[in-house]
Amino acid sequence: MPMLDADLDQFRRDTRAWLEANCPAEMRKPMTSDEDNFWGGRNTKFASGAQKVWFERMRDKGWTVPDWPTQYGGGGLDGARTKILREEMAAIGARSPLSSFGIWMLGPALLKYGNEQQKMEHLPKIARGEIRWCQGYSEPNAGSDLASLQTRAVPDGDDFIINGSKIWTSYANYADWIFCLVRTDPAAKKHDGISFILFDMTSPGVTTKPILLISGKSPFCETFFDNVRVPQSHVVGTVNRGWDVAKYLLQHERAMISGMGGRDGGRPLGQVAADSLGADDQGRLDDAMLRGQIASFDIDEAALACAAERAVDLAKAGQLHPAFSSAMKYYGTELNKRRHEILMSAGGIDALEWESERSHDGSRARSWLRTKANSIEGGTSEVMLGIVAKRILDLPGA
Repeated sequence: MPMLDADLDQFRRDTRAWLEANCPAEMRKPMTSDEDNFWGGRNTKFASGAQKVWFERMRDKGWTVPDWPTQYGGGGLDGARTKILREEMAAIGARSPLSSFGIWMLGPALLKYGNEQQKMEHLPKIARGEIRWCQGYSEPNAGSDLASLQTRAVPDGDDFIINGSKIWTSYANYADWIFCLVRTDPAAKKHDGISFILFDMTSPGVTTKPILLISGKSPFCETFFDNVRVPQSHVVGTVNRGWDVAKYLLQHERAMISGMGGRDGGRPLGQVAADSLGADDQGRLDDAMLRGQIASFDIDEAALACAAERAVDLAKAGQLHPAFSSAMKYYGTELNKRRHEILMSAGGIDALEWESERSHDGSRARSWLRTKANSIEGGTSEVMLGIVAKRILDLPGA
Protein backbone atom coordinates (compact mmCIF):
# COMPACT_ATOMS: atom_id res chain seq x y z
CA MET A 1 0.00 0.00 0.00
CA PRO A 2 1.45 3.40 -0.94
CA MET A 3 2.50 5.56 1.97
CA LEU A 4 -0.02 8.23 1.01
CA ASP A 5 -2.91 5.78 1.32
CA ALA A 6 -1.56 4.55 4.64
CA ASP A 7 -1.35 8.11 5.92
CA LEU A 8 -4.94 8.79 4.90
CA ASP A 9 -6.14 5.57 6.50
CA GLN A 10 -4.42 6.56 9.73
CA PHE A 11 -5.97 10.04 9.53
CA ARG A 12 -9.39 8.43 9.11
CA ARG A 13 -8.87 6.22 12.16
CA ASP A 14 -7.64 9.15 14.24
CA THR A 15 -10.51 11.37 13.07
CA ARG A 16 -13.10 8.69 13.79
CA ALA A 17 -11.73 8.22 17.29
CA TRP A 18 -11.59 11.96 17.97
CA LEU A 19 -15.17 12.51 16.80
CA GLU A 20 -16.42 9.58 18.84
CA ALA A 21 -14.76 11.00 21.94
CA ASN A 22 -15.65 14.66 21.39
CA CYS A 23 -19.03 14.90 19.63
CA PRO A 24 -21.82 14.90 22.27
CA ALA A 25 -24.69 12.49 21.68
CA GLU A 26 -27.14 15.42 21.39
CA MET A 27 -25.13 16.76 18.45
CA ARG A 28 -25.63 13.53 16.51
CA LYS A 29 -29.38 13.92 16.15
CA PRO A 30 -31.07 15.47 13.07
CA MET A 31 -31.87 19.15 13.40
CA THR A 32 -35.55 19.95 13.89
CA SER A 33 -35.49 23.77 13.76
CA ASP A 34 -33.31 26.73 12.91
CA GLU A 35 -32.43 27.02 16.60
CA ASP A 36 -30.46 23.80 16.22
CA ASN A 37 -27.99 25.76 14.08
CA PHE A 38 -25.27 27.74 15.84
CA TRP A 39 -24.60 30.95 13.90
CA GLY A 40 -22.06 32.66 16.14
CA GLY A 41 -21.73 36.44 16.42
CA ARG A 42 -21.35 39.11 19.06
CA ASN A 43 -24.72 38.43 20.64
CA THR A 44 -24.71 34.68 20.20
CA LYS A 45 -26.52 32.32 22.51
CA PHE A 46 -26.09 28.58 22.65
CA ALA A 47 -29.24 26.47 22.50
CA SER A 48 -27.72 23.91 24.86
CA GLY A 49 -24.60 22.99 26.74
CA ALA A 50 -23.91 20.23 24.21
CA GLN A 51 -24.04 22.72 21.34
CA LYS A 52 -21.49 24.92 23.15
CA VAL A 53 -19.16 22.00 23.89
CA TRP A 54 -19.29 20.73 20.30
CA PHE A 55 -18.62 24.15 18.79
CA GLU A 56 -15.72 24.95 21.13
CA ARG A 57 -14.03 21.60 20.56
CA MET A 58 -14.28 21.92 16.78
CA ARG A 59 -13.19 25.57 16.92
CA ASP A 60 -10.11 24.72 18.98
CA LYS A 61 -9.27 21.95 16.51
CA GLY A 62 -9.57 24.39 13.58
CA TRP A 63 -12.31 22.23 12.13
CA THR A 64 -15.04 24.85 11.78
CA VAL A 65 -13.11 25.58 8.56
CA PRO A 66 -10.88 22.52 8.21
CA ASP A 67 -9.51 23.42 4.77
CA TRP A 68 -8.55 27.04 5.59
CA PRO A 69 -4.89 27.82 6.36
CA THR A 70 -4.01 27.60 10.05
CA GLN A 71 -2.90 31.24 10.21
CA TYR A 72 -6.51 32.24 9.49
CA GLY A 73 -8.05 29.95 12.11
CA GLY A 74 -8.49 26.90 9.92
CA GLY A 75 -7.35 23.31 10.26
CA GLY A 76 -4.89 23.39 7.37
CA LEU A 77 -6.25 20.13 5.95
CA ASP A 78 -5.81 19.24 2.30
CA GLY A 79 -8.76 18.23 0.13
CA ALA A 80 -8.43 14.49 0.81
CA ARG A 81 -8.37 14.92 4.58
CA THR A 82 -11.20 17.45 4.54
CA LYS A 83 -13.29 14.93 2.62
CA ILE A 84 -12.49 12.22 5.17
CA LEU A 85 -13.54 14.52 8.01
CA ARG A 86 -16.87 15.25 6.28
CA GLU A 87 -17.45 11.55 5.68
CA GLU A 88 -16.71 10.59 9.29
CA MET A 89 -18.97 13.36 10.60
CA ALA A 90 -21.75 12.14 8.32
CA ALA A 91 -21.21 8.56 9.46
CA ILE A 92 -22.17 9.44 13.05
CA GLY A 93 -24.71 12.11 12.06
CA ALA A 94 -22.62 14.90 13.57
CA ARG A 95 -24.07 18.36 13.09
CA SER A 96 -22.05 21.17 11.62
CA PRO A 97 -20.58 23.07 14.59
CA LEU A 98 -21.04 26.50 12.99
CA SER A 99 -23.39 27.86 10.33
CA SER A 100 -21.96 30.97 8.74
CA PHE A 101 -22.25 33.07 5.58
CA GLY A 102 -18.70 34.05 6.48
CA ILE A 103 -17.59 30.45 5.97
CA TRP A 104 -19.76 29.61 2.98
CA MET A 105 -19.44 32.82 0.97
CA LEU A 106 -17.27 35.67 2.26
CA GLY A 107 -14.35 33.53 3.41
CA PRO A 108 -13.54 32.06 -0.02
CA ALA A 109 -13.82 35.53 -1.59
CA LEU A 110 -11.43 37.01 0.97
CA LEU A 111 -8.97 34.17 0.49
CA LYS A 112 -8.89 34.92 -3.23
CA TYR A 113 -9.30 38.72 -3.41
CA GLY A 114 -8.60 40.12 0.07
CA ASN A 115 -5.31 41.71 1.04
CA GLU A 116 -3.34 40.27 3.94
CA GLN A 117 -4.61 42.85 6.41
CA GLN A 118 -8.23 42.03 5.52
CA LYS A 119 -7.58 38.30 5.78
CA MET A 120 -5.97 38.60 9.21
CA GLU A 121 -8.70 40.94 10.42
CA HIS A 122 -11.73 38.93 9.34
CA LEU A 123 -10.95 35.27 8.64
CA PRO A 124 -9.94 34.21 12.18
CA LYS A 125 -13.07 35.87 13.58
CA ILE A 126 -15.19 33.97 11.08
CA ALA A 127 -13.48 30.69 11.97
CA ARG A 128 -14.03 31.34 15.69
CA GLY A 129 -17.67 32.32 15.21
CA GLU A 130 -17.08 35.79 16.66
CA ILE A 131 -18.70 37.81 13.84
CA ARG A 132 -21.93 36.97 12.04
CA TRP A 133 -22.16 38.21 8.44
CA CYS A 134 -25.00 39.02 6.05
CA GLN A 135 -25.00 39.64 2.30
CA GLY A 136 -25.97 42.97 0.70
CA TYR A 137 -26.56 42.08 -2.96
CA SER A 138 -30.18 42.26 -4.17
CA GLU A 139 -32.12 45.51 -4.33
CA PRO A 140 -35.82 46.22 -5.01
CA ASN A 141 -35.01 46.81 -8.70
CA ALA A 142 -31.91 44.63 -8.95
CA GLY A 143 -32.64 40.97 -8.30
CA SER A 144 -31.77 38.56 -11.10
CA ASP A 145 -30.39 41.60 -12.94
CA LEU A 146 -28.04 42.30 -10.07
CA ALA A 147 -25.74 44.55 -12.09
CA SER A 148 -28.53 47.16 -12.13
CA LEU A 149 -27.90 47.90 -8.45
CA GLN A 150 -28.11 51.57 -7.45
CA THR A 151 -26.83 51.74 -3.86
CA ARG A 152 -24.22 54.51 -4.12
CA ALA A 153 -20.86 54.94 -2.43
CA VAL A 154 -19.47 58.45 -2.87
CA PRO A 155 -15.84 59.23 -1.90
CA ASP A 156 -15.34 61.62 1.01
CA GLY A 157 -11.70 61.88 2.05
CA ASP A 158 -10.53 58.41 3.08
CA ASP A 159 -14.12 57.18 3.37
CA PHE A 160 -17.13 56.34 1.25
CA ILE A 161 -20.59 57.70 2.08
CA ILE A 162 -23.13 54.98 1.29
CA ASN A 163 -26.82 55.57 0.51
CA GLY A 164 -29.42 53.14 -0.77
CA SER A 165 -31.12 49.92 0.23
CA LYS A 166 -30.90 46.16 -0.10
CA ILE A 167 -33.60 43.51 0.05
CA TRP A 168 -33.72 39.80 0.95
CA THR A 169 -30.70 40.30 3.21
CA SER A 170 -30.92 37.05 5.15
CA TYR A 171 -30.59 37.45 8.94
CA ALA A 172 -29.53 41.09 8.59
CA ASN A 173 -31.34 41.83 11.86
CA TYR A 174 -28.92 39.46 13.63
CA ALA A 175 -25.75 40.17 11.66
CA ASP A 176 -22.71 42.05 12.97
CA TRP A 177 -21.15 42.93 9.58
CA ILE A 178 -22.26 42.99 5.94
CA PHE A 179 -20.46 42.29 2.67
CA CYS A 180 -22.08 44.65 0.23
CA LEU A 181 -22.11 45.61 -3.44
CA VAL A 182 -22.20 49.37 -4.07
CA ARG A 183 -21.92 51.54 -7.16
CA THR A 184 -18.80 53.65 -7.02
CA ASP A 185 -18.78 54.90 -10.63
CA PRO A 186 -22.30 55.64 -11.94
CA ALA A 187 -20.90 56.70 -15.33
CA ALA A 188 -19.29 53.31 -16.00
CA LYS A 189 -20.86 50.46 -17.94
CA LYS A 190 -23.45 48.38 -16.13
CA HIS A 191 -21.15 45.65 -14.80
CA ASP A 192 -18.32 48.09 -14.18
CA GLY A 193 -18.20 50.79 -11.53
CA ILE A 194 -19.30 48.35 -8.79
CA SER A 195 -17.24 47.78 -5.63
CA PHE A 196 -17.34 45.06 -2.98
CA ILE A 197 -17.12 46.55 0.50
CA LEU A 198 -17.33 45.39 4.13
CA PHE A 199 -18.78 47.33 7.05
CA ASP A 200 -20.20 47.04 10.54
CA MET A 201 -24.00 46.80 10.83
CA THR A 202 -23.87 49.02 13.92
CA SER A 203 -22.51 51.90 11.81
CA PRO A 204 -24.68 55.05 12.12
CA GLY A 205 -27.29 55.11 9.35
CA VAL A 206 -27.81 51.34 8.99
CA THR A 207 -31.32 50.04 9.73
CA THR A 208 -33.12 46.76 9.03
CA LYS A 209 -36.74 45.68 8.73
CA PRO A 210 -37.79 41.99 8.68
CA ILE A 211 -39.88 40.69 5.76
CA LEU A 212 -42.65 38.21 6.65
CA LEU A 213 -43.08 35.21 4.32
CA ILE A 214 -46.02 32.86 3.73
CA SER A 215 -44.37 30.39 6.11
CA GLY A 216 -45.13 32.80 8.95
CA LYS A 217 -41.42 33.13 9.62
CA SER A 218 -38.58 34.62 7.64
CA PRO A 219 -34.81 35.05 7.62
CA PHE A 220 -35.16 37.95 5.17
CA CYS A 221 -34.91 41.69 5.79
CA GLU A 222 -34.90 45.02 4.04
CA THR A 223 -31.72 46.93 4.85
CA PHE A 224 -31.36 50.70 4.51
CA PHE A 225 -28.24 52.87 4.33
CA ASP A 226 -28.53 56.57 5.14
CA ASN A 227 -25.18 58.40 4.83
CA VAL A 228 -23.24 55.43 6.19
CA ARG A 229 -19.54 56.29 6.48
CA VAL A 230 -17.17 53.42 5.61
CA PRO A 231 -13.36 53.56 5.19
CA GLN A 232 -12.26 53.03 1.60
CA SER A 233 -9.75 50.51 2.92
CA HIS A 234 -12.72 48.16 3.50
CA VAL A 235 -13.08 47.58 -0.25
CA VAL A 236 -12.14 44.00 -1.17
CA GLY A 237 -10.19 43.79 -4.40
CA THR A 238 -10.04 46.84 -6.64
CA VAL A 239 -12.42 49.80 -6.52
CA ASN A 240 -14.86 49.58 -9.45
CA ARG A 241 -13.94 45.91 -10.01
CA GLY A 242 -16.28 44.45 -7.39
CA TRP A 243 -18.21 42.50 -10.01
CA ASP A 244 -15.27 40.07 -10.22
CA VAL A 245 -15.51 39.42 -6.47
CA ALA A 246 -19.31 39.24 -6.64
CA LYS A 247 -19.29 36.58 -9.37
CA TYR A 248 -16.75 34.47 -7.52
CA LEU A 249 -18.75 34.68 -4.31
CA LEU A 250 -21.95 33.74 -6.15
CA GLN A 251 -20.33 30.49 -7.24
CA HIS A 252 -19.86 29.58 -3.58
CA GLU A 253 -23.34 30.81 -2.62
CA ARG A 254 -24.94 28.67 -5.31
CA ALA A 255 -22.87 25.66 -4.29
CA MET A 256 -23.98 26.23 -0.68
CA ILE A 257 -27.66 26.50 -1.68
CA SER A 258 -27.37 23.38 -3.87
CA GLY A 259 -26.39 21.47 -0.73
CA MET A 260 -29.99 21.81 0.45
CA GLY A 261 -30.76 18.98 -1.96
CA GLY A 262 -28.70 16.52 0.09
CA ARG A 263 -30.06 14.72 3.16
CA ASP A 264 -27.10 15.81 5.33
CA GLY A 265 -27.52 13.07 7.94
CA GLY A 266 -31.30 13.23 8.22
CA ARG A 267 -33.46 10.10 8.22
CA PRO A 268 -34.30 8.52 4.83
CA LEU A 269 -37.66 9.58 3.43
CA GLY A 270 -38.88 5.99 3.39
CA GLN A 271 -38.44 5.70 7.15
CA VAL A 272 -40.15 9.02 7.79
CA ALA A 273 -43.10 8.02 5.59
CA ALA A 274 -43.41 4.57 7.15
CA ASP A 275 -43.65 6.11 10.61
CA SER A 276 -46.69 8.11 9.51
CA LEU A 277 -48.39 5.79 7.02
CA GLY A 278 -47.35 2.36 8.26
CA ALA A 279 -45.58 -0.60 6.64
CA ASP A 280 -46.93 -3.63 4.77
CA ASP A 281 -46.34 -7.27 5.75
CA GLN A 282 -42.94 -7.12 4.02
CA GLY A 283 -41.82 -4.14 6.08
CA ARG A 284 -42.12 -1.72 3.17
CA LEU A 285 -43.91 1.61 3.15
CA ASP A 286 -47.59 0.76 2.76
CA ASP A 287 -48.21 3.13 -0.15
CA ALA A 288 -46.90 1.86 -3.49
CA MET A 289 -47.23 5.17 -5.34
CA LEU A 290 -45.40 7.15 -2.65
CA ARG A 291 -42.83 4.36 -2.41
CA GLY A 292 -42.07 4.85 -6.11
CA GLN A 293 -41.75 8.61 -5.71
CA ILE A 294 -39.31 8.13 -2.86
CA ALA A 295 -37.25 5.60 -4.84
CA SER A 296 -37.00 8.07 -7.73
CA PHE A 297 -36.02 10.83 -5.32
CA ASP A 298 -33.35 8.65 -3.67
CA ILE A 299 -31.76 8.00 -7.08
CA ASP A 300 -31.67 11.70 -7.88
CA GLU A 301 -30.31 12.50 -4.42
CA ALA A 302 -27.47 10.03 -5.01
CA ALA A 303 -26.81 11.64 -8.39
CA LEU A 304 -26.50 15.05 -6.71
CA ALA A 305 -24.01 13.64 -4.22
CA CYS A 306 -21.96 12.16 -7.07
CA ALA A 307 -22.05 15.49 -8.94
CA ALA A 308 -20.84 17.28 -5.82
CA GLU A 309 -17.94 14.82 -5.48
CA ARG A 310 -17.09 15.33 -9.14
CA ALA A 311 -17.12 19.09 -8.68
CA VAL A 312 -14.60 18.79 -5.83
CA ASP A 313 -12.30 16.62 -7.94
CA LEU A 314 -12.56 18.92 -10.96
CA ALA A 315 -11.87 21.98 -8.82
CA LYS A 316 -8.80 20.28 -7.33
CA ALA A 317 -7.56 19.60 -10.87
CA GLY A 318 -8.30 23.16 -11.99
CA GLN A 319 -10.85 21.91 -14.52
CA LEU A 320 -14.17 22.97 -12.96
CA HIS A 321 -16.32 25.07 -15.29
CA PRO A 322 -17.15 28.44 -13.64
CA ALA A 323 -20.84 27.94 -14.43
CA PHE A 324 -21.07 24.43 -12.96
CA SER A 325 -22.27 25.91 -9.68
CA SER A 326 -25.36 27.17 -11.54
CA ALA A 327 -26.21 23.62 -12.63
CA MET A 328 -25.70 22.38 -9.08
CA LYS A 329 -27.78 25.22 -7.65
CA TYR A 330 -30.69 24.42 -9.97
CA TYR A 331 -30.55 20.69 -9.33
CA GLY A 332 -30.14 21.00 -5.57
CA THR A 333 -32.91 23.52 -4.97
CA GLU A 334 -35.44 21.74 -7.18
CA LEU A 335 -34.53 18.48 -5.43
CA ASN A 336 -35.05 20.09 -2.03
CA LYS A 337 -38.53 21.23 -3.06
CA ARG A 338 -39.33 17.67 -4.11
CA ARG A 339 -38.15 16.33 -0.76
CA HIS A 340 -40.47 18.60 1.15
CA GLU A 341 -43.39 17.82 -1.16
CA ILE A 342 -42.83 14.13 -0.33
CA LEU A 343 -42.52 14.89 3.38
CA MET A 344 -45.86 16.68 3.28
CA SER A 345 -47.46 13.72 1.49
CA ALA A 346 -45.86 11.28 3.91
CA GLY A 347 -47.04 13.23 6.95
CA GLY A 348 -50.71 12.99 6.13
CA ILE A 349 -53.01 15.36 7.98
CA ASP A 350 -50.43 15.78 10.78
CA ALA A 351 -48.13 17.57 8.34
CA LEU A 352 -50.64 20.42 8.17
CA GLU A 353 -50.22 21.31 11.85
CA TRP A 354 -49.21 24.95 12.15
CA GLU A 355 -48.77 25.66 15.84
CA SER A 356 -48.14 22.92 18.36
CA GLU A 357 -45.35 21.51 20.50
CA ARG A 358 -45.80 18.11 18.89
CA SER A 359 -45.10 19.50 15.41
CA HIS A 360 -42.28 21.78 16.61
CA ASP A 361 -44.41 24.82 15.82
CA GLY A 362 -45.48 23.42 12.45
CA SER A 363 -41.90 22.91 11.27
CA ARG A 364 -42.82 20.54 8.43
CA ALA A 365 -45.43 22.82 6.86
CA ARG A 366 -43.34 25.94 7.39
CA SER A 367 -40.24 24.28 5.93
CA TRP A 368 -42.25 23.17 2.89
CA LEU A 369 -43.40 26.73 2.27
CA ARG A 370 -39.87 28.05 2.84
CA THR A 371 -38.46 25.84 0.06
CA LYS A 372 -40.37 27.90 -2.49
CA ALA A 373 -37.75 30.60 -1.98
CA ASN A 374 -34.89 28.18 -2.73
CA SER A 375 -35.46 28.48 -6.47
CA ILE A 376 -35.45 32.30 -6.24
CA GLU A 377 -32.61 33.16 -3.85
CA GLY A 378 -29.09 33.11 -5.23
CA GLY A 379 -30.50 33.26 -8.78
CA THR A 380 -33.83 31.91 -9.98
CA SER A 381 -34.11 28.45 -11.50
CA GLU A 382 -34.94 30.04 -14.84
CA VAL A 383 -31.79 32.17 -14.72
CA MET A 384 -29.70 29.13 -13.73
CA LEU A 385 -31.05 27.16 -16.69
CA GLY A 386 -30.24 30.09 -18.96
CA ILE A 387 -26.65 30.14 -17.69
CA VAL A 388 -26.31 26.38 -18.21
CA ALA A 389 -27.73 26.65 -21.73
CA LYS A 390 -25.45 29.52 -22.71
CA ARG A 391 -22.19 28.89 -20.89
CA ILE A 392 -22.02 25.10 -20.52
CA LEU A 393 -24.11 23.65 -23.37
CA ASP A 394 -23.39 26.55 -25.75
CA LEU A 395 -26.88 26.19 -27.25
CA PRO A 396 -27.68 28.39 -30.24
CA GLY A 397 -29.78 31.42 -29.38
CA ALA A 398 -29.21 31.03 -25.63
